[in-house]
Amino acid sequence: MYKTFYSLSHEPFSKEMKPSDAYLATSYREALAGLDYIKRTRGIGLFIGEPGSGKTFTLRTFKESLNPSLYHVVYFPLSTGGVMDFYRGLALGLGEEPKYRKVDLFYQIQQGIERLYTERRITPVLILDEMHLAKDAFLQDLAILFNFQMDSTNPYVLILAGLPHLQTRLRLNQHRPLNQRIIMRYQMGPLTKEEVGQYIEQRMKMAGAKIPIFTPAALEAIALQSQGWPRVINTLATTCLLYGYQMKKEQIDEEIVRMAAEEHHLY
Repeated sequence: MYKTFYSLSHEPFSKEMKPSDAYLATSYREALAGLDYIKRTRGIGLFIGEPGSGKTFTLRTFKESLNPSLYHVVYFPLSTGGVMDFYRGLALGLGEEPKYRKVDLFYQIQQGIERLYTERRITPVLILDEMHLAKDAFLQDLAILFNFQMDSTNPYVLILAGLPHLQTRLRLNQHRPLNQRIIMRYQMGPLTKEEVGQYIEQRMKMAGAKIPIFTPAALEAIALQSQGWPRVINTLATTCLLYGYQMKKEQIDEEIVRMAAEEHHLY
C-alpha cells in the first residue's frame, strides 16, 4: 500500500523499533539518565508518564542495556493478575518455587533477592508496571517487602512505573513509608514542536524515504494535534500516509493531517 507508493522499506511508525534506532528526545534522554542513576545507587525509583508517552519503550531500552551477568531483570505488569499472582510471579522470577501463604511468599522473595545479591553478586532489577492500578494495601505491603536488614541496605533495584496519579497516591499519609524511600523520580514529558518534526523525519529516513514526505506545515500540524505524545504522533503520521496514498499525494500537507486528526477525534 503506502509503503510502495512512498518507496519505503518498512512501516516507519510501527512499535517494532530497536532501542538503538530511537530518536533521542530530551525527555527520553533524561529518563534513561534517571534509570541509570537508580541502577548505580540501587533502591526504589518512581517512573511515571501519560499514556503514550513512551514509558514502556524507555523501560525496554533500559532493560536491554543491562549486563545479564550483573543484573537479573523481573518485569511484571500489575494488570496481568491479582496481588497474590504478583507475589507468586515475583518469586518465580527470582528462581523460587512459590509458596501459598503470603507470609511465606514474602520470605521467599526477600531470600531470593538476597541470594542473588550476596551469593551470586547479581543485582535484581524489579520493574513493576501499571502501578497506578495497585490497591492501597498492596502499596503498603511494598514498604514492608523491600525493607532489608532494618532498612540499612538495598540489595535490589525496584522501579515503580505507571500513570502520573500514582505519584499523588504515594503522597498520602498511609504511603509515607514507601514514598520516603523513593530516591529517583521522573515523569516523561511530551516532545517539543521541533522534536516532533525531527522525530518524524528520522523515522521516515530510516524507513527509506529519499525526499521529505511531510511538508513543514504538516509537521507543525502533527505537533499541534498530537501535543507531542509519541503514540499519537505515530498514529497520526501513519493515518496521514494512508490518506496520502489513497489521494495519490506525493507529499503530506496540513489538509491531510486535518483529515487524520478528525478520524481519530483529535479536533
